[in-house]
Amino acid sequence: MKRFALWCTALSLAGAGALKAQALTMQMSNGWAFTFSGNVNAFLMYTDGKVKTPGAIVGGLVPAEQISRIRTGLLPGFATFEAKGKEAGLDLGVHFGFEPQINSNSLHDNFGAQIDFRQMYLTVGGSWGQILAGREIGLYERQNILTDMTLFGTGASGGGLAAGGTTLGRIGFGYIYPNFNAQITYSTPAGKPAQLSVGVFDPSVVCGPSPCASASDASYQGTKTPRVEAEATWTGTMGTAAEGASANKIMLWVNGMMQNTKQSVSPDVSPNNSITSAGAGGGIKLDVSGFSLMGSGYYGDGVGTTLMFGQLDGSAVDFDGGKRKSYGYIGQITFTPTASKWTVGASYGSSMLKQTDAEIAAGTAADLVKDNSAFDGMLTLQWTKALKWVAEYTYAQSKAFSAAKTASNQVSTGLMLTF
Repeated sequence: MKRFALWCTALSLAGAGALKAQALTMQMSNGWAFTFSGNVNAFLMYTDGKVKTPGAIVGGLVPAEQISRIRTGLLPGFATFEAKGKEAGLDLGVHFGFEPQINSNSLHDNFGAQIDFRQMYLTVGGSWGQILAGREIGLYERQNILTDMTLFGTGASGGGLAAGGTTLGRIGFGYIYPNFNAQITYSTPAGKPAQLSVGVFDPSVVCGPSPCASASDASYQGTKTPRVEAEATWTGTMGTAAEGASANKIMLWVNGMMQNTKQSVSPDVSPNNSITSAGAGGGIKLDVSGFSLMGSGYYGDGVGTTLMFGQLDGSAVDFDGGKRKSYGYIGQITFTPTASKWTVGASYGSSMLKQTDAEIAAGTAADLVKDNSAFDGMLTLQWTKALKWVAEYTYAQSKAFSAAKTASNQVSTGLMLTF
């Protein structure tokens, strides 16, 4: 890899309020290219959370607290390294993604300011499509989060005092977080209107009715077979674009997943009951004359709410190991005037959980979260190609089956620089 030349190339991040920046690319003499790109963001937030109706809310995402933070938004910081080349007629690549955050655990040593190594994968491709092997975002509900406008802001904070990691955005307020998982995934050729991706994933334990402090705490631990996830997308244009304007676009997607999990990893345990967790999601996004309209939804059976398989709140199964059903939705609109750097947007979404028949009959889960919902309003300025300013307001609330309720008003403002 000698005698390389250094040059800059444009990088576009697709989605609502697209960010445009410059990636640094090194062209190698052997035909390979190395690229470094990333993002840094910081937000000043104030949350005014209160108890509206007293009572516990297991799985509620809106704490009753009044607090200011300076922290990372829904997107962590990104430092990504890619190398791509062509050998024996194959398109080859590797990708490493380091995702740190700026916020701390509210203590002196700042242990909350973690480095999250989310991505490490290789790709092998050709005219037949591409195989991705390694750690990357999952397929189930992937588009639901990638089309969420709060990806470029904060959305709901998900807890203020001592909260490490990123904010929640609409995670748990309209979709379940797909997570970054070890996988082997095949995708049909890119660049065509329709694309299909199917993969096998490192399976997960299923938690409930209590959160899992470790995998050994899970109600279902026997992951004998990998999880299967899939996503299908279709994109197209509508009508003829006026001179100097972008064409109207439409995007449709559906996704799903299925996993069978036994109670124990040991083959000697009897009985060793199992459950099959399954989920489906989908959505539509229209870009018309500066307006972007998006609607998405999901359904889960034994999947939980907020994080997959109840790993935050034990919401996937009840005390008897029965599967809980969950579902949610988002409606979103953004508008960017022609030739303007300003974008205004609003969205509303909710994630809902159902008690099992056994819980209803026994009356044992009155404190279980019934729904987490949020309204979000956002104003952004694409200050330069790389720099974005964001102002945001979020009203969020959590309700339990007992009628206990918390609610919060939250404002935030910050900067995001993508290169």
